[in-house]
Amino acid sequence: MCNKTESATFVLLLKEENIMAKFFYHPADSRGKADHGWLKSNHTFSFGGYMNAERMNFGALRVLNDDYVAPGMGFGKHPHSNMEIISIPLEGELAHNDSMGTGSVIKKGDIQMMSAGTGIEHSEYNNSEKDPVKFLQIWIIPNKQNVEPRYDQQTIDFDAAKNNFLQILSPDPEDAGIWIHQEAWFHIADFDAGFNREYVLKNPENGLYIFVINGDLDVEGQKMETRDGLGIVGAKHVNIKADTKAEFLLMEVPV
Repeated sequence: MCNKTESATFVLLLKEENIMAKFFYHPADSRGKADHGWLKSNHTFSFGGYMNAERMNFGALRVLNDDYVAPGMGFGKHPHSNMEIISIPLEGELAHNDSMGTGSVIKKGDIQMMSAGTGIEHSEYNNSEKDPVKFLQIWIIPNKQNVEPRYDQQTIDFDAAKNNFLQILSPDPEDAGIWIHQEAWFHIADFDAGFNREYVLKNPENGLYIFVINGDLDVEGQKMETRDGLGIVGAKHVNIKADTKAEFLLMEVPV
C-alpha cells in the first residue's frame, strides 16, 4: 500500500470477490492549490490554474474542490451549463443566488444541488462578515444535455449517518436525498473508532470515490487520513474501517 504523501495508482486482489480492482490514491498534500487571499482552495482534480493530465476526473466525477472563503467574500455571478453542481458546507454559512430567482443560505447539515443544463448564472458568498465558510464543491458530468436548469437543497439528518452510510444523492427523484441527471449515488458516514462496514455498490459497473472529511480510515488495507481521496474501479463491494472517529463521503459514479 501507499504512504500518505504519494499519489499512486495500483491494482489489488479483493479476495472475497476474487477479482482485481484498480485503486487511485490521492493524499491530501498531492492536491492542486489556489490561494487568492479571500479564497483558498484544494483541487483533487484539474481546475482553474491547476492542470494535471493524470488528474482530470474520476469517471463522471469532474471536480472535487475543498474551498475556504473569507468573511464577507465570495464568487460573483457567473455562468455554467451542462453540469450537475453540488455544494456541501463543512463550516459556516454559504449564501446562494441564481438567475432562476433562487435565494438561499446553506450550512453544515445541508446539501445543495444546481443542475445547470441549458445555462444558468449564480453567485455564492460567505453569509457571515466575521466567520469563514468551508465547503466541498463537486461537479458531476450529467448523462443528459441541455435540460431545464433546476435548483434543490435539503437538510441532512446527520444523526442517521452514525455508523451508517446515509444516502444524500441519487438519480431517482423518489429516492432519499437530492437527485441529479446521472446514475450516481452519494452517501455520508460518521464512524466511531474501530467500526467496520462494507459498502455495496448500487451499480457494480460504477466506480467508488471516497473522500475523508475528518479522521483516519482503512479501506481494503489502504490507510487514509483527513482530506485524502481514494478511487476504486472494479469492486462490487468495499470494506471500510475507521481507525479513529471519522467522517467521510462516498461518491459512486459511472466510470
